[in-house]
Amino acid sequence: MNQRTQGIAEHGTRPEPGCAVRNFSVLLSSTPRGARLARLLAVDTLRSWGLPHERASHVVAELAANAATHGRLPGRSFRITLYVIGATLRVEVTDTRGDRLPASQVPDAEGESGRGLLLVEALSDRWGVTEERFPRKTVWAELGLSAPEPESSRSGVGGD
Repeated sequence: MNQRTQGIAEHGTRPEPGCAVRNFSVLLSSTPRGARLARLLAVDTLRSWGLPHERASHVVAELAANAATHGRLPGRSFRITLYVIGATLRVEVTDTRGDRLPASQVPDAEGESGRGLLLVEALSDRWGVTEERFPRKTVWAELGLSAPEPESSRSGVGGD
């Protein structure tokens, strides 16, 4: 078992015997354009797998933006990886600023930034940081995948 697979197993997302593990990984430039591309590629990949992408697109956008902004070193890229194991999607973003670990903070009420990790925390089932061989770190988030609920023919208002 390699280190990345071991990390997934340690966080409780163990594949069932015979369960296919889907994955996607790409290296992108640590720029705003690279962060946007990460979100677009993640949505396209999840759609091609027939999986919901709404929550995941926001999580990917925040983690990729953080990598491009706070994890950026000139000439170094960041990697986005998606794993689907059973009913769990794991999003990983690896950058080369292992000396800068993310932490949730209380944002300034008037500030225009500082809410990204709060959004990741709200949209994911759990998230964290894995320190890797210096100078890398991986920020990850796991999202439970559920089948979409069938559309109701009623409005949900009492009556009849």
